[in-house]
Amino acid sequence: MNRNTLITEIGEWLIDQALAQPNIVDLFTQVCQRLAAAGVPLSRSRLMWPTLHPLFQAETVIWQRGKETIFDQFRHQDEVSDEWLTSPMHHVLEQNLSTFRRNLDGPNKLVDFEILQDLLDEGHTDYLLIATGFNESQIKKSRMDAGILVTWSSDRPGGFSDDDLATLKKIQRRFATACKNVVQNRIASNITETYLGSHAGRQVLDGAIKLGDGRDTKAVVWYSDMRRSTELADTMSPDDFLILLNDYFECTAGAAIESGGEVLDFIGDAVLAIFPFEDEAGKMQAVRCATLALEKALSCAEQTNRTRREAGRTEFEFGVGINAGKVMFGNIGVASRLSFSVIGPTVNEVERIETMTKAVDARALASKEIAIISPQQWTSIGQFPLKGVAGYTELFAFNEAPITVLDGDVAKSEEAVLMN
Repeated sequence: MNRNTLITEIGEWLIDQALAQPNIVDLFTQVCQRLAAAGVPLSRSRLMWPTLHPLFQAETVIWQRGKETIFDQFRHQDEVSDEWLTSPMHHVLEQNLSTFRRNLDGPNKLVDFEILQDLLDEGHTDYLLIATGFNESQIKKSRMDAGILVTWSSDRPGGFSDDDLATLKKIQRRFATACKNVVQNRIASNITETYLGSHAGRQVLDGAIKLGDGRDTKAVVWYSDMRRSTELADTMSPDDFLILLNDYFECTAGAAIESGGEVLDFIGDAVLAIFPFEDEAGKMQAVRCATLALEKALSCAEQTNRTRREAGRTEFEFGVGINAGKVMFGNIGVASRLSFSVIGPTVNEVERIETMTKAVDARALASKEIAIISPQQWTSIGQFPLKGVAGYTELFAFNEAPITVLDGDVAKSEEAVLMN
């Protein structure tokens, strides 16, 4: 089979991929392998695209012949790194170029970027960078809002031929078409999971977008609320209060997520999270996860407040309520403005339980549904009326383990380890 036929087949295959939902790492790996099999002398290739993610601003895939393909993500930074500012990719965007090529050997050799010297030292002989925007207007100076940057390197003496260059440019256009679908779906998933949580985000992307879409489920419900928030907001500067608020959220919401829960709402300075379950075994596991989240939150607060205290900053306090039962998990609101959350008596009760932490001076309270599963960690403090809840509810205070600070880390004491 001649080369032109092979290249045509790669293009047709990429069109099929554009209609599917391929893994972008596998997709890029196969493109490089297929091009090499068709006779294009590829030794190394790199794909990079911008993304919308609370932690990362760009993602990249590096393919190298005979090695495992590498996927990496670049975190948001307050200052642009020197490595990026002195890179060919930044140069291409800064100069609004669509292509950039450097011969790394022969009479036209030009090595004017540090990365090119690194590639030359590794034995590469040619370097081609192509920028493909998903929309023409979206390739802007110094950045690419939507599109891909791909570098193609060769280690063949003399580098790429004119036919090789034409092939790479042709294939990249088709590859960008497939990437557009994949990248936009990744961004949509990032956004929905960031704002809705992973489980709720998946349901919304799967089509649960109408008012009332949802289902009854069982869950351990966590609700935390920061103490004295109104007073703190009135007496602190907006910037300082925002930092304090995020420190508090890092300890509470962060602990819930790290322990397997899903944060559904930030209600002012309150955190609403759930640990879903289906049966009794799942309930026991959900309670253990929620309790672990509580331990992590209290330990994190201890450490964070110590750091804030040493820096002369205001400390924070919070209460936590934990309950378990049936909830309705789905879309609430109005047709044109929805929130994916949980509602029901279990949720109402957990908010009232958290409110009682102030009245009884406890950092965490739970219902009998929680305490009965791990009785060694909870102590009954009696029956209490809860606003909006009929009758009296037995509440249980968390048996906090002594906390020992070791070398800047919060660790449970030996006594706490033995209790669990």
